Amino acid sequence: MTGRSWLRPTLTWPRVTLALIVAVAADVMQFVLGPVGWFFPDEALDVVAMIVTTLAVGFHPLLLPTFVLELLPVADLWPSWTVCVLAVVALRRHELRRETPQHPDIDVRPTKVQ
Repeated sequence: MTGRSWLRPTLTWPRVTLALIVAVAADVMQFVLGPVGWFFPDEALDVVAMIVTTLAVGFHPLLLPTFVLELLPVADLWPSWTVCVLAVVALRRHELRRETPQHPDIDVRPTKVQ
């Protein structure tokens, strides 16, 4: 994370994979828990998913509505963490493509002619 804050770490395959594994695991566990998970385990999964996802791919405003949506009793059966992580990764990659120039400048250094 050289030169970048924890809010926007460099996207690497291990970070993206970790975020996707956590998102899919949270969505599957919430679906398996069903109505039983409404009391406490469901919210604990959401907090862990939010923290790990934020640390893995960085904070993005899409994570907040996903977190709030997951607190609703029936809406948590939809795989919203997985969709959110995929959306955040796609948006970050799109931003990186816009920021990096398509044709980098040529760096010419003067040399001595003998």
